[in-house]
Amino acid sequence: MATIDTQTQQRINELIAQELGASTKQVATATQLLDEGATVPFIARYRKEATGGLDDVQLRALDERLGYLRELEQRRQAILKSIDEQGKLSPALAASIATVMTKQELEDLYLPYKPKRRTKGQIAKEAGLEPLAQSLFDNPEQVPAEAAQAFVHTQKGEDGSDFTTVQAVLDGARDILVEGWAENAALVRHMRQWLWDTGVLVSSLIDGKNPNDPEIAKFKDYFDYREPIARVPSHRALAVFRGRSLDLLQVRLAQEVEPEAGVPSLAEGRLALQLQWSHAKRPADDWLRKAIAWLWRVKLSLSLERDLFGKLRESAEAVAIKVFGDNLRDLLLAAPAGSHTVMGLDPGIRTGVKVALVDATGKLLETATVFPHEPRRDWQGALHTLAALCAKHRVALIAIGNGTASRETDKLAGELVKMLADKTGHHMQKVVVSEAGASVYSASAFASEEMPDVDVSLRGAASIARRLQDPLAELVKIDPKSIGVGQYQHDVNQTELARALDAVVEDCVNGVGVDLNTASAPLLSRVSGLSNTVARAVVRWRESNGAFLNRQQLLKVTGLGPKAFEQSAGFLRIRGGDNPLDTTGVHPETYPVVEAILQAAGKPIDQVMGNTSFLKSLKPEQFALNGVGAITVKDIVTELEKPGRDPRPDFVVARFNDGVEDIADLRADMVLEGTVSNVAQFGAFVDLGVHQDGLIHVSQLANRFVEDAREVVKTGQVVKVKVLEVDLARKRISLTMRLDAVSAPRQEQGAQAGGARRSDAYGGAGRDLRGKDRRNAASVQAPSAMESAFAKLKGLKS
Repeated sequence: MATIDTQTQQRINELIAQELGASTKQVATATQLLDEGATVPFIARYRKEATGGLDDVQLRALDERLGYLRELEQRRQAILKSIDEQGKLSPALAASIATVMTKQELEDLYLPYKPKRRTKGQIAKEAGLEPLAQSLFDNPEQVPAEAAQAFVHTQKGEDGSDFTTVQAVLDGARDILVEGWAENAALVRHMRQWLWDTGVLVSSLIDGKNPNDPEIAKFKDYFDYREPIARVPSHRALAVFRGRSLDLLQVRLAQEVEPEAGVPSLAEGRLALQLQWSHAKRPADDWLRKAIAWLWRVKLSLSLERDLFGKLRESAEAVAIKVFGDNLRDLLLAAPAGSHTVMGLDPGIRTGVKVALVDATGKLLETATVFPHEPRRDWQGALHTLAALCAKHRVALIAIGNGTASRETDKLAGELVKMLADKTGHHMQKVVVSEAGASVYSASAFASEEMPDVDVSLRGAASIARRLQDPLAELVKIDPKSIGVGQYQHDVNQTELARALDAVVEDCVNGVGVDLNTASAPLLSRVSGLSNTVARAVVRWRESNGAFLNRQQLLKVTGLGPKAFEQSAGFLRIRGGDNPLDTTGVHPETYPVVEAILQAAGKPIDQVMGNTSFLKSLKPEQFALNGVGAITVKDIVTELEKPGRDPRPDFVVARFNDGVEDIADLRADMVLEGTVSNVAQFGAFVDLGVHQDGLIHVSQLANRFVEDAREVVKTGQVVKVKVLEVDLARKRISLTMRLDAVSAPRQEQGAQAGGARRSDAYGGAGRDLRGKDRRNAASVQAPSAMESAFAKLKGLKS
């Protein structure tokens, strides 16, 4: 792999600095830290002086852009070397290659010099036809057939080439011109941009496919679909591409105006304009017009369509990955219920409700299975078993998975809570939680290590209980892609998705901090500087030697050296240890600053930590020493004010309405509480406890224009909503957070099409509610029917 020299790296730093709105020095320092192995959380938290305060968002962008530009530079060097070895590297070409800043432009310039199979144009050049081709283009006053006579060969070439007729010679001259034009970087770049600005994405159902087939009908909004390619939103683009990959949809890039038979297309006219040629009824003009038509139809139309489909997919995937990452962050940073004994219920019908009890630390206490539902219907027996378990272990919370039979099991839990409160005064709280990924965890190797003698189905109930206690600590045990808060996650670049989601998990874990003496190996492995191997070594040391008493003991762990200690120590917490500072986010390298503060104050640490009035009276500049600046001192003071603080919100629970257990129980104008289960730019899904998530279109999130749903709601947030419409046949629930909104007429409920169940909502498309004016209009008036709420949800993003 080519290396990046100092001068080139400086140019990269300058470009990134300009894009980030930072100084070159900030970027250069951050780049150096990243190259030395520092993680983004560590740099953002503990190297603010060095980077001038670049935050984690800026550092993530810097890291991603740095990788792209370095790859670009390595490719640039490889291309320069290749062309130079061919003896074709002119100063002008070298200058052009040196200035392009995208991989696409670089490949455009390289195309004429890229080693390739012998083409028709090359064969024609070797046969000496290039002068004819150039002459006909330069001087269309010539009669092509007459000009070609002088180039007709008397016999076929040794390679099988045949230029023994006038037509063959003219075809060869055409191939020379067309291939030259197709490799003209400026021409191709212009046509690509023109098509992006004016092209139309068109899809239709492939002939012979049954539109009434349920699996095919999911794509019905794309059976006759047209939209300007530059305006196609992420979810619609990915839906179209999925339909094409399933051989259900025929997809193409059309021009604004479809050409009539025998009439030059807009693209051909654009090419002629760029080639500075026009039909003036000269003898060679018809031949040149056909050459340009050939250029478009044979050389450019398909390749440019492929390029632009790639561009559309890339941008659509970027949006989808961002949505997934944002939702995952919200879920991971959801409020923890805290250290309570929890009963986890994994609902099931015929297989029973799986029960697992965990103590305040998440340790599994006991498991059971009850059968309150079909076919046994042992309701009273289930209540008796659960009541005995609750009394035995003093359960404080009941966590209920939101899968099949969730609402029925929630009713059982409600009756259990009421019964124990009335009879024994034992008060509990029940909470429905997402069980996404619980089955993946249950069958994982780590679950087998944690609960080796527990049935796979019961491990899921334990996971449900733990994710109520601490969503972050439990969900990190699961592949982020299995948590199910993304759109089209299986259709996007899996490498990029994994990279983005891993970054989100890393930021969340380190932003909250990790209890060194209780954290699992998967959680520890997400801490800055700790690999899977080192995380497991930490757990083994803890099991062999007992709880860590101070952060310095980390250096006794096999494989955890000074670098890993530097990166990780500040994010690891030790409660009840030797040093109170180990419960905070103060890094051990800055403990001398705290000692200086204590010495100046003449107070012990326990009289300083949490003493807000005293700490606010300090002047950070007075304690900046030994390379520790005022910014870091301010962070230290903040940590001392609220030692061990958790940045996550307080724990709250959505309360489902009694008597509302199924979608059939819903009525227009009902006001309910629910939990946001997923968010896209164009709307949000809400779990109402009726087995079917409702949809809030972005226009119904607030009494103002909302561009992106995440401006208003986040995954895991408890919201109050009003039911606008219910379509029982299609299992669609239209909701609004504008509680003064007017619901749709009752007679229209269920009559309209154009939406999606949660499982395929991202695959649908509305029929064009385009333009900001219409979107703003949508935000100030309620939709009149299901078509408005759901077609828009499946249509434009707002």
